[in-house]
Amino acid sequence: MAKNDSGVEPLESPSATASNGGDSSGGETGVGQSNTGPPPQSKVTPESNRDESDEAAKESSASTPDQEDEDVAALTEGIGSVSIAPSKPPSGDKEESAPEAIKSVAALLSSKKCRNIVILTGAGVSCSAGIPDFRTPGTGLYDNLQKYELPYPEAVFSVDFYRRNPDPFVQLASELWPGLKHSPTITHSFIALLDKKGILLRNYTQNIDMLDVLAGVSEERMIECHGHFRTAKCIECSLSFDGEECKRIFVKEKRAPTCRACGGYVKPDIVFFGEALPDLFHRTVNKDMKKADLLIVMGTCECHIFPAILEPIALVLSSRELLPHCYFFGIAPLKALMVGPVNMIPEIVRKDCPRVLFNREIVGSFGQKNGPRTRRKSYDTSARDTFHGGDCDESIRILCDVLGWGQELDELNASTRLG
Repeated sequence: MAKNDSGVEPLESPSATASNGGDSSGGETGVGQSNTGPPPQSKVTPESNRDESDEAAKESSASTPDQEDEDVAALTEGIGSVSIAPSKPPSGDKEESAPEAIKSVAALLSSKKCRNIVILTGAGVSCSAGIPDFRTPGTGLYDNLQKYELPYPEAVFSVDFYRRNPDPFVQLASELWPGLKHSPTITHSFIALLDKKGILLRNYTQNIDMLDVLAGVSEERMIECHGHFRTAKCIECSLSFDGEECKRIFVKEKRAPTCRACGGYVKPDIVFFGEALPDLFHRTVNKDMKKADLLIVMGTCECHIFPAILEPIALVLSSRELLPHCYFFGIAPLKALMVGPVNMIPEIVRKDCPRVLFNREIVGSFGQKNGPRTRRKSYDTSARDTFHGGDCDESIRILCDVLGWGQELDELNASTRLG
């Protein structure tokens, strides 16, 4: 084999080996070996066969680059079909298409300035769980309770009426008892996610369904303004009654338990009309509102704000003594006053605290130019308020997608679904 100018023998090509018959016997030269002796004895191949062999070798050698291109293309296509889920939505996708109001809320949550968030929720956050709200015409709980021939809708939450006829509340409670039929919604899971991230100061809820706790919100972060089903007591002597036993009698036996001491009816610790809100609410609310750096109100039509001077009137009108007379004299619209003092929460946060409303309609003083008329001087709320109308769950899902929390939200919600 001839050497090149640098003295290094060139490697034989596969075609050269093939043309030599590929026989390793009789002293065939190997790679990197010189051939200084007599030529090896090889089998004589007819000229036509040799030509065909040379032609095939050339074709094989000529097709190699094309085959390599095809292999590279196939590999590239295979790699291109593999997708890696981003931790945050790509720019220009969900973030850019989100409504401006939601993007502004996402900016607040991303700024790390909001570390003490207060949530206020109403019945609207539980509707997608299958729990109707109270006052929507045709579908609300009060309309559905007419089959019990109540003297007025709110009688189902009247201690005096319960004392005379507990059956309507027993039927209602047995259908709504937490942990049996209804799972937490996306909105409940969002509140639990805020708690998990350590930025939830408190969750004030007007609901009695306990879906917040079932979603994973820690009890120390909860203020269940209108009570809960975990504990129970006698309506006459206030003796405590085992919560699980109360649940069994309500749900299985469909009757009201009776007190072992005085024989009076027992009910879960749900706040009925005329009863005081939990002591924890009164001990906590003012301190929380001073500390809050973001207030989010969701799913409520009950933030009907009225002058603080009317607060005592609201409490009187919502008493079990006067409530029936309000309906008798046709002043049912005063029901807007019956949710105090919970409905005052948006008005007692600091003036510099941003307020967000996710709701089907704007309520209370949100966005008002002349501000609320409270014990303090009226002031403009429009600069600090953000309102996004629509379904709460949809709004929260968009918000979490913008924040990059979407997958975490879905996983948390899936882990709390019943059956």
